[in-house]
Amino acid sequence: MSASSPPCTAFQDTTCIASGRLPAVALAVKAALASHPEAAILVFDDATGKVVDLDLRGSDAEIVGRLAPEPGTASQTAPEAEGTEAPRGRGRPKLGVVAREVTLLPRHWDWLALQPGGASQVLRRLVDEARKNDGGRGQARAAQAAAYAFISAMAGNREGFEEATRALFAGNDEGFATHSRTWPADIRAYAEKLRAGPADPEAQR
Repeated sequence: MSASSPPCTAFQDTTCIASGRLPAVALAVKAALASHPEAAILVFDDATGKVVDLDLRGSDAEIVGRLAPEPGTASQTAPEAEGTEAPRGRGRPKLGVVAREVTLLPRHWDWLALQPGGASQVLRRLVDEARKNDGGRGQARAAQAAAYAFISAMAGNREGFEEATRALFAGNDEGFATHSRTWPADIRAYAEKLRAGPADPEAQR
């Protein structure tokens, strides 16, 4: 399984049935549905807490092939905006690079053009420095958002949801535990996992 596949967790009703890289979780979901076709199963992205839509058509190999393509075929980068560096023929491979549009004012492009390494390298460095210097606030906000996305889907109609939500965004650990105490054990455990965030901040890259 490709290490680039996002870690996910699957729930059948209120029970966690699989956790791991997306291709493995998808196969577990397929097997569960084969045994219980009417089962209500949701898969959540461990980084965002959002529901992941799965295409379970075809054989196991075809499913894995869609979710974990061979290295070098996972993404294609579009030509970069004017003012950025040209594609390199040799050197360190750009593993995991995602091309998206960046809109800057002319003075920003002028400044980037004067920096060594090219615009993309400079922007990556500036983002990394900002992440390191924010005191963990960005990671904490991302963890809160992920936990909220999950509990909204799985506990939105349960006792204590509104109070638990307020405690979540207030950073009140005891309050969150108190107001979610009546929720099913697996839902509470996964919500706590998301709320804590990844052990390694680099895991959110």
